[in-house]
Amino acid sequence: MSGRLQGKRIAFMVANEGVEQAELTGPWQALEEEGAQLELLAPKDGEVQAFNHLDKGDNFKVDRTTAEARSADYDALVLPGGVANPDQLRMDSPAVALVGSFVESGKPVAAICHGAWTLVEAGVVRGRTLTSWPSLQTDIRNAGGTWVDQEVCVDGRLVTSRRPDDIPAFSEAIVAAIAGR
Repeated sequence: MSGRLQGKRIAFMVANEGVEQAELTGPWQALEEEGAQLELLAPKDGEVQAFNHLDKGDNFKVDRTTAEARSADYDALVLPGGVANPDQLRMDSPAVALVGSFVESGKPVAAICHGAWTLVEAGVVRGRTLTSWPSLQTDIRNAGGTWVDQEVCVDGRLVTSRRPDDIPAFSEAIVAAIAGR
């Protein structure tokens, strides 16, 4: 652990069911190893049911609901994917507002795979370049963004990646964005 993120508070926001487990736990572990203090946000209190593609994975304790969370309490936001996860978050107005607040504040926001759907819903992709799971490219373009097919894309304080295979590069880009590099 290098401690590059010592003293930083990072929010991971997911729906209560449907997050892709690797896209939650991979970046979580990388940020934790760098000394960050992490919190799991979800629309409802209790637990999050993660998935490994279509199979149920582990459960994770929710630290705070999306309605209770404020961007001012954190240094960055991470949006893991999974098809059902961001589709549900798009229907949670506190989650969508929180994404907008993070982007407006200029704090780092990172989304992987289908996590970019929440960015689209929050109306924060216009004029930005990002990547995602390939099926989202039309949604991103329709929302005024530019979609690229690459392992990780950094546009200002926005970090995006395509899929679980990209997690190492995605995690390093998040660390760099939060550490100010």
